[in-house]
Amino acid sequence: MHLREASEKRKQIATIVTFFTIPLSGFMTDIYLPSFPSMAQNLSVSEKSIQLTLTCFFLSYGFAQLFVGSILDSLGRYKPVLFSLVALVISSLAITWTEQVWLICFWRIVQGLGTSFIVVAKRAYFVDVYDEEKRKHFLSFFTIVWSCGPIIAPFLGGYLESLFNWQANFYFLAIYAGILFFAELLLSGETIRNVKKFNLKKTSMLYAIMLKNKAFVFGILILGLAYSTVMVFNIAGPFVVEHHFGFNAVTTGYCTLILGISWMIGGILSKTFSKKNFPQKLRISAFVQIVLLILFVIAAVQLDQLYLLIGFAFLMHIISGFIFTNYFTQNMIYFPSNAGIAGGLIGGLLYIITSIVSFAISSSGEITNTFDMSLRYLGVGIPLVLVIFYATFLILKNHRRKLKLQNSAV
Repeated sequence: MHLREASEKRKQIATIVTFFTIPLSGFMTDIYLPSFPSMAQNLSVSEKSIQLTLTCFFLSYGFAQLFVGSILDSLGRYKPVLFSLVALVISSLAITWTEQVWLICFWRIVQGLGTSFIVVAKRAYFVDVYDEEKRKHFLSFFTIVWSCGPIIAPFLGGYLESLFNWQANFYFLAIYAGILFFAELLLSGETIRNVKKFNLKKTSMLYAIMLKNKAFVFGILILGLAYSTVMVFNIAGPFVVEHHFGFNAVTTGYCTLILGISWMIGGILSKTFSKKNFPQKLRISAFVQIVLLILFVIAAVQLDQLYLLIGFAFLMHIISGFIFTNYFTQNMIYFPSNAGIAGGLIGGLLYIITSIVSFAISSSGEITNTFDMSLRYLGVGIPLVLVIFYATFLILKNHRRKLKLQNSAV
């Protein structure tokens, strides 16, 4: 059944199912973060090897989205989502049965592929089903709902690790994906407006057109760097909290819960200030971010406390969430007639950037205390701020050019 032809009640039910599906990617990446130290110990591997399982997911998730959009635009959304949910169930169970880290990396690659189909399809769902005003309304909630995954997942994962073991996280993912499969099967349906025949040449041309849009490209770069701010704690935080400060996985879960809430606050603030001047609010947020980074480094030289680390990270994640939500909403409305491809390109490059930054963080040497963490935040924050200032400069420059042309025409 095509949802555009369905009753309003059916659309509402399908939309609710979609909102429960959106946080899935956050659960896939974040639920096992508190288990990083115990996984390394249990599997007798290095910290970097466990961090690599997350990088493998991001690389797979990112590269897949570069072609997933065009596949979804040619095959539709419904069946690929169902197959992907089945793949997530199988891969999650397979991870619980292995003790080889390279096999876990393989199954994480499979999970990245499956999750990419689901996320791109659900990102395009609102463009497919709703008209412009409702579409913009729902898309502004997208990142807020998506942030529920990073908020709830590690908090839950900390308790699953404490009560059972690290494998319990992946049992949970299998159950969650299974429930979503039956919800999609029984309550949702196809949403694509017009099926487009898969054409590699045309897709490449569309990518080329999209990548010539400087505002679109800089938006993707800013999205990748803003999300990479969160990855500083996700990659290194569990080891610092549990090995350096001597706390357990539950404490790590609480820390990531707090930081997840800060990301959501940033998204809510973005919606609150949605009508404010776009370049101005982004420049102000970039300035606040760089001030926080400098203060954090100075404070970390004097104090090595978990409260200091989480306090500054909380504030920086609010700013990053604010920046991310602003640019995500802006980028998704550039190419509404090719929402699947545009969504795939955004998600693909975003997570490729994130995976590169994640690998750089894990390869940057030992991260053992608050000062080490502050330097990693600074390393991600400075490029983000510089790109924001340059991107907003281009926006203002284009705006002045348009005004000049209008005045000369008059």
